[in-house]
Amino acid sequence: MTEQHKKVLKIFKFKRVIIPVAIGLAVVAYLVFHDFDPKPFYDIQWTYYSSLFIFIALLLMVTRDVAYMFRIRLLTDKELSWRKSFDVIMLWEFASSVTPSVVGGSAAALYIISKEGISAGRSTAIVMVTALLDELFYITMVPVLFIIVGTNQLFTSEGSYLFMNTQWGLQGIFFLGYAFILVLTAIISYGIFIRPRGFKWILLRIFKIPFLRKWRPQAGETGDDIITTSRELKGKPFTFWARAYIATFFSWTARFWVVNFLILSITPVGQHFLIYARQLVMWVILLISPTPGSSGVAEFLFSDFLGDFIPFGLVAALALLWRVVSYYPYIIIGALVLPNWLKRVYKLK
Repeated sequence: MTEQHKKVLKIFKFKRVIIPVAIGLAVVAYLVFHDFDPKPFYDIQWTYYSSLFIFIALLLMVTRDVAYMFRIRLLTDKELSWRKSFDVIMLWEFASSVTPSVVGGSAAALYIISKEGISAGRSTAIVMVTALLDELFYITMVPVLFIIVGTNQLFTSEGSYLFMNTQWGLQGIFFLGYAFILVLTAIISYGIFIRPRGFKWILLRIFKIPFLRKWRPQAGETGDDIITTSRELKGKPFTFWARAYIATFFSWTARFWVVNFLILSITPVGQHFLIYARQLVMWVILLISPTPGSSGVAEFLFSDFLGDFIPFGLVAALALLWRVVSYYPYIIIGALVLPNWLKRVYKLK
């Protein structure tokens, strides 16, 4: 068993799974009992529409995963079957669910894709392009939704967040995060599509600075990844990129609209684009979450950002339902898929 194999398998250990679950449930329990009032639960009137909206929320999660599977098949030129695409996406989501958001599941994804018989170069390109498409979706959707809903109702929270040893207000940390994503996406796009070797040369020059020198080998590897990705993507037609972006749009939109339908299951709501836009703001903060799968942080932010649309006393319960629908299933499915996937890719008896 190689060192890389051992390192990736550590991600899937039981203790890595139980930690995010415990953190998430602990935060929900705190939110529930801090201001517990049983009356709102008695007032819930479960109707046919409540069941319908829960079903639609579940259907949106399926839509999200099917769109991801379509995208991974597109990026591999259909070398992966639908079944293999399912395994890859579920294990990728599993890895993302049990690692801190600032780390993400990209390292595991690279390993998983390469074990499906995709060359190391193409695997690198696929992981980089998926990240690029995700960032591109975010960059394009933020201004669209800001135009639709405005900014006055977006930044209502007075909370502050510690980042880089500085307290930031919500609006400040959002625009800082958005600017960072915009600049990073522009730089990577320049490296991939315009001058990959020039990009590596600039990186190596920057990391010759004395206090950055210890990271120079990693910078060189990043430069090599950019060159490899550029070579793999050379000559792809416009239709390829259009289909990849559309799949990305459907997967992320389905993910965000899950919340809208969960709220609709217990109370009427009309400001759907505002709920969507607030989730985009939440996403920037979740990106820098230090906890595995943003556990605890996600539940707290749900209450802070979306509590205005939910009857008082039901916010924590709905936050738990949101995570039960959109987060915990990936831990369960990933744990079920992993043993058979390992047997298949290593041909073990």
